[in-house]
Amino acid sequence: MATASFIKSSPILEKSAWLQRRSLPFTTPASRRSLPSRSVAVRASYADELVKTAKLIASPGRGILAMDESNATCGKRLASIGLENTEENRKAYRTLLVSAPGLGDYISGAILFEETLYQSTADGEKIVDVLGKQKIVPGIKVDKGLVPLAGSNGESWCQGLDGLAARSAAFYQQGARFAKWRTVVSIPNGPSALAVKEAAWGLARYSAISQENGLVPIVEPEILLDGEHGIERTFEVAQRVWAEVFCYLAENGVLFEGILLKPSMVTPGAECKDKATPQQVADYTLKLLHRRITPAVPGIMFLSGGQSEVEATLNLNAMNQRPNPWHVSFSYARALQNTCLKTWGGLPENVDAAQHALLVRARANSLAQLGMYTGEGESEESKEGMYVKNYSY
Repeated sequence: MATASFIKSSPILEKSAWLQRRSLPFTTPASRRSLPSRSVAVRASYADELVKTAKLIASPGRGILAMDESNATCGKRLASIGLENTEENRKAYRTLLVSAPGLGDYISGAILFEETLYQSTADGEKIVDVLGKQKIVPGIKVDKGLVPLAGSNGESWCQGLDGLAARSAAFYQQGARFAKWRTVVSIPNGPSALAVKEAAWGLARYSAISQENGLVPIVEPEILLDGEHGIERTFEVAQRVWAEVFCYLAENGVLFEGILLKPSMVTPGAECKDKATPQQVADYTLKLLHRRITPAVPGIMFLSGGQSEVEATLNLNAMNQRPNPWHVSFSYARALQNTCLKTWGGLPENVDAAQHALLVRARANSLAQLGMYTGEGESEESKEGMYVKNYSY
């Protein structure tokens, strides 16, 4: 297997050049010959490994633990239980998560923040090695966060493409095998055509760069829950966003068999008076997948987006009670960790109980991935919503 240091850049067009070519007619042989093509040698360097990694993460009854909150956001989580935002406290909490006995029975991948990728536990064992013993694939958050998008309707774009190739190569050497890039689309703010195109283009460039350096890209254009709109409006916007995303992924030569998607479920806005049942969420979300997502993609790892722990699990379960050609699973952060964090409270004597709480949620979502979740015995706390307006981390 070639190492990441040997990966060379492929002849992929930058955005301005592609937009010029996009305006040309696509019916003539000359214009078809002008379309960008990826180097076969570059793709072959990691293609088999990318496909294998994606399929491993999208394995039956398992999903992703998203524990990639920035240090600032992790600090907010710690503050909620009265802990100071120090590296030691962050390490203690993240160690608690990855070392939960039997976690790998339900979790196939863990998205890490950069600090965590290079951290060791208090016992001196690398966190990536702890994950490896659990048969959990380490992943890494590679975007640099959201910033205001000039010329838009108060919308955002995601930064982080500068230097991404070198960072990705270093992350691969450290043991990461997949990457995550989150951008957002806001329905109350439009979304504007500019914001949708910027989100799609950034995801496509990130995906191509990640694959060239051995990392399976998670493609995540999160449609925020903000707003009073109904489920039909969310469905309309989601169709538009995913059409744009796959257009740009294809133009950048991204290998679809070597990616994972992290979509929002199709739900009404958080402030909509008409709430949707799990069956309605499943109807609209699966209809979206069938209209926009190729079956070549091995895994659809849904984000929870501020839903309660139980709500996210119920919706996932409803989708998996119907036939579909994908591995429909989860990539949850708060919807896996909320009760766990509160149970821990920063006290060493609560570690076992907190890990048990994490395993309860992981097992529930494992059952939901198999369409076997019943919802019996859930605590009232796990039914509390976690929606935060304009959520970013």
